[in-house]
Amino acid sequence: MEYVIEMLNIRKEFGGFVANDNITLQLKKGEIHALLGENGAGKSTLMNVLFGLYQPEKGEIRVKGKPVNIANPNIANDLGIGMVHQHFMLVDTFTVTENIILGKEITTGGRIDIKKAEQEVREISERYGLAVDPQAKISDISVGMQQRVEILKTLYRGADIVIFDEPSAVLTPQEIKELMQIMKTLIKEGKSIILITHKLKEIMEVCDRCTVIRKGKGIGTVNVSETNPNELASLMVGREVTFKTDKKPAQPKQEVFEVKDLVVKDVRGVSVVNGLNLDIRAGEIVGIAGIDGNGQTEFIEAITGLRKAESGSVKLNGKELFNLTPRKITETGVGHIPQDRHKHGLVLNFPIGENMVLQTYNKKPYSKNGILNFKEIYNKARKLIEEFDVRTPSEFTLARALSGGNQQKAIIGREVDRDPDLLIASQPTRGLDVGAIEFIHKRLIEQRDNGKAVLLVSFELDEIINVSDRIAVIYEGRIVAVVDPKETTEQELGLLMAGSNRKEAGEATNV
Repeated sequence: MEYVIEMLNIRKEFGGFVANDNITLQLKKGEIHALLGENGAGKSTLMNVLFGLYQPEKGEIRVKGKPVNIANPNIANDLGIGMVHQHFMLVDTFTVTENIILGKEITTGGRIDIKKAEQEVREISERYGLAVDPQAKISDISVGMQQRVEILKTLYRGADIVIFDEPSAVLTPQEIKELMQIMKTLIKEGKSIILITHKLKEIMEVCDRCTVIRKGKGIGTVNVSETNPNELASLMVGREVTFKTDKKPAQPKQEVFEVKDLVVKDVRGVSVVNGLNLDIRAGEIVGIAGIDGNGQTEFIEAITGLRKAESGSVKLNGKELFNLTPRKITETGVGHIPQDRHKHGLVLNFPIGENMVLQTYNKKPYSKNGILNFKEIYNKARKLIEEFDVRTPSEFTLARALSGGNQQKAIIGREVDRDPDLLIASQPTRGLDVGAIEFIHKRLIEQRDNGKAVLLVSFELDEIINVSDRIAVIYEGRIVAVVDPKETTEQELGLLMAGSNRKEAGEATNV
């Protein structure tokens, strides 16, 4: 059997930390090969070795049977290896075409021939069914479109082997379906794909084989047609994982949080939250279900102080929070797990230990008379790191060096430890593996069982149905229905999210 890529006994260390411990991965021509593992298992590290961003301490890489030394990404490109990174490597102020040709510019008489480049980009995008506007600015297009640009960049450079690093972590469900179709098209065109993921549904849908790594070690390779999600989950985390959230019935008490007639505009000045009403009681989880772009983001930003609202009322325990600063809102008793953990959840260039006190660093015992007490800060950080299973070499490691799942656990530890009356969790499990998802769901339910109010916003319908005690459906900036998760279906929710009223949705699901 000839493999297009062979990574044999690869070992990669960072100081004394072993990220990849003698891992072997072999990719066949024309297959989609999943690389599965928990957050922080060493998946991205292994692929960064293949792409030339890291050099291994030990092991051999072969491309089409020949041993190679991939000292940098340019050599990887020359060998036909391209990588679509989880965090896109794009210049916001450049156009689609300028990003795609960057470093491989077409010149005529010493000048860049942008028209010819645009034509080439158009031809490649049509060939692979990756519709993009070659003249659009990156800052003006959606995340899904930006990912298409990243894919086109690799194809423009002649890649036959494409590595996708957690490609669906930032996509909506619709964009994920489109991405799966794009991958199938690439395989038909003779490409081979390595898909780094921990989404078991995606593996079962598009992959041929799957290599599992756990805590830096290779566990084995299985044929996807001969396995199932439960077996893959067990291989990944080393124990049985429950997909169904285990919880007792809610015991809701007094109303804690009340939103009345809230109106919020987006950056263009268009109203996207249009007179929204919502209430949450102590001891319950209210989930917000809706298609992306129906005002969820702006609603959460308005009630947490990250965006000014136009009008309305937002009360916590009877106290008005409307348009207060984020600091005042959190001090009133609101915890916030933000949708964008990098932008609003962490200071990436700070150690993870200092990130653990971002909400409380200005209070005793962490500071006195404006001077930080680092001994107390790091003592607290160590306790939270242990309690919330944040896997990090140490509390002094920079936040950016942690995997997405461990960054998220750190944020949740920080917010839950403050014991807020209302915990707002926005896309709390986006891009996380099944083990981390299970952990986070347990923590949200613990908060509820401790008599706290929890607001959960998620695009994952199974998460909303599993975790929520009541589901509020948002459509065009309004709550259009509140349903009981035990009495609804994904189909009914889908119809309500698309604008059908409750009667129409019920009739459609009964047909």
